[in-house]
Amino acid sequence: MTSGRRPIARTAEGVVEILDQTELPHRTTFLRLTSVEAAAEAIATMRVRGAPLIGATAAYGMMLAADDDSSDGAIEWAHARLLATRPTAINLRWALDRMRARLLAVAPADRFGVATTEADAIVEEDVAICSAIGDHGLAIFEAILATKPAGSRLNVLTHCNAGRLAAVEWGTATAPIYKAHAAGLPIHVFVDETRPRNQGASLTAWELGERGVPHTVIADNAGGHLMQHAQVDVVIVGTDRTTARGDVCNKIGTYLKALAARDNGVPFYVALPSPTIDFTVADGVAEIPIEERGGEEVSHLGGVTTDGRFETIRIVPEGTAVANPAFDVTPARLVTGLLTERGVIAPNRAALVAAFPEAARAAGLAPGGTR
Repeated sequence: MTSGRRPIARTAEGVVEILDQTELPHRTTFLRLTSVEAAAEAIATMRVRGAPLIGATAAYGMMLAADDDSSDGAIEWAHARLLATRPTAINLRWALDRMRARLLAVAPADRFGVATTEADAIVEEDVAICSAIGDHGLAIFEAILATKPAGSRLNVLTHCNAGRLAAVEWGTATAPIYKAHAAGLPIHVFVDETRPRNQGASLTAWELGERGVPHTVIADNAGGHLMQHAQVDVVIVGTDRTTARGDVCNKIGTYLKALAARDNGVPFYVALPSPTIDFTVADGVAEIPIEERGGEEVSHLGGVTTDGRFETIRIVPEGTAVANPAFDVTPARLVTGLLTERGVIAPNRAALVAAFPEAARAAGLAPGGTR
């Protein structure tokens, strides 16, 4: 951020401050969250978005519910209210379940202190996870660059925003990019505009620009063309939920990028923080609930006019029906590898269970991946 601030932070007074991402890249506005309802609204309206940041916001939302007089019923209500905001990102449920378990285990008088400590821990764990993902991804980038002629640049394509704005620091898919840039690798990023909501053009381009990472925004439909002409060396995306067998749910349009990458022999990596693994789900296409958002995100576009006014315009005929599925599922067979904090692993059940046995056990999976 221009101010060096995280997109979410807790003040000493126990207030949560967030960067309102609905106003980027045109305005930088920080909002204060002082209630569960305010946290729920911020998640539902995508003032905060991205699986890790949704989880962090939900954790702080539970903290806001945990005053000295909070009853078990109040904790359960806060859990249910926040869980209802976004159905697809599994980090939301993971963070809420973790907070609820800690809070119900202590007396009401102790709940605010416990909640503060636990929410802060979730935030700092995300920073460490994303940094480790970046280290493992950097090694992949270095290996790919080593196969190219001397003086070549590494061309990376990414979809949506899985960056610092989607997490607390580093981001997931952008963590290797930032580490590569800091290490002096000649890296260039093709940024899908990512309609609807334009989270690549509005958010990824904004944060890459702040870090000085060379990048070019492209239309969503341009990625396949670039791959056909050997202008993309590697694709890296984030994930909102990954199944036990390695299917990946991410922003709508990710599946099409994976198909183009497979057809053109371009490696397709997914940056996967372990809280995003859902061992209770196997078939992502059949089992993951896909959020259907309001049609106005497709039918309208917002931007700044030449005289500096922020305006929203309709781009489809009035009265036209609009569908807006927010995510799609990329089958594991199209994924080259999963970039996790514990290394790069194969997109299959055995590899996921071996890498994260404690999470698999908690979901009822045996070491071999069976129930």
